Amino acid sequence: MAKPRKSVDVADSYAVRLMQHLVVPTFVIDPKRRVVIWNRACERLTGVGASEVIGTSKHWQAFYETKRPCLADLVALDRPEQLPEYYSEYAARGHNGLGFSAENWCVMPKLGSQLYLAIDAGPIHDEAGRLIAVVETLRDLTDQKRAETALKELATKDGLTGLSNRRAFDQMLTSEWARAQRTQKPVALLFVDVDHFKLFNDRHGHQSGDECLRAVAGVVSRHAMRPLDLASRYGGEEFALILPDMDCSAACIVAEQIRCAVMALAIVHGAADAGGHVTLSVGVASHIPTGADGGPDRLLGAADEALYVAKRLGRNRVICAERVLAEFAALGREAAAVPAPFRRKMA
Repeated sequence: MAKPRKSVDVADSYAVRLMQHLVVPTFVIDPKRRVVIWNRACERLTGVGASEVIGTSKHWQAFYETKRPCLADLVALDRPEQLPEYYSEYAARGHNGLGFSAENWCVMPKLGSQLYLAIDAGPIHDEAGRLIAVVETLRDLTDQKRAETALKELATKDGLTGLSNRRAFDQMLTSEWARAQRTQKPVALLFVDVDHFKLFNDRHGHQSGDECLRAVAGVVSRHAMRPLDLASRYGGEEFALILPDMDCSAACIVAEQIRCAVMALAIVHGAADAGGHVTLSVGVASHIPTGADGGPDRLLGAADEALYVAKRLGRNRVICAERVLAEFAALGREAAAVPAPFRRKMA
């Protein structure tokens, strides 16, 4: 026996009132993607009043500056394939009424600030299986996301200099090496070492040593100008700079700029045999990896060799790996015979 129309109307009325007073920000669109419900919690979250969006398809304006679909729109259109286009984190929970979930940063134009929102959207069908509405609920995860980001930064940042740490360097180098293998473009690596740093510490103290390292780090960081460039503290007084899509000649120009910029800081050294001011030695290598190369050890080894030669030639210079053999010849057999594991110990 069919339910009387009056009972259905009462139930619908209660459902709408309940949704309006939910503490969870919620809005509902019809099959034509027009807003039919925009609850009070959604008004508070977005700063957009219900009167501004009810009966329209302008709900996107509460979250974004340029027009794009919200998650509820993708459910209404049944477009799970578009989820990766619009959301950094997402899941399609399947068809037949299960809907989608996603997370992303929203610019929130009315609030003038960004929020990181967790979003769930699910369809509502009638007894015949026809879509009659899509319900979208929102959760503000901004504080949690920022805390998570801060923890990740702590895990990948060097505490003294603020540059990326060795762990982040290793991950980035592996990633860029793999990308260079795919694109067959070079990846360059600079090893930057502060000359006579132990003597500097002995003469000026560890606090001044820390200040020196921070100053050098600032110079190295300013030369990681492109989005994929990475400046890191490799360890102790040594820094590393990953420069994707750059050959050895161009990387040597960057290295020389860094060397000159540190000299321009005029940080007083003054220890015996160290010169008047702090200087750098830089080893540079660049390589287009092939399938036979395996991992980036070849690039690391080449940059290390170049740095060793720069140190043995008198420091305060840039040496490119492509010229290492010629430089070794100038050093003589004794220098060339020094085992690689010991080369980094030279200050």
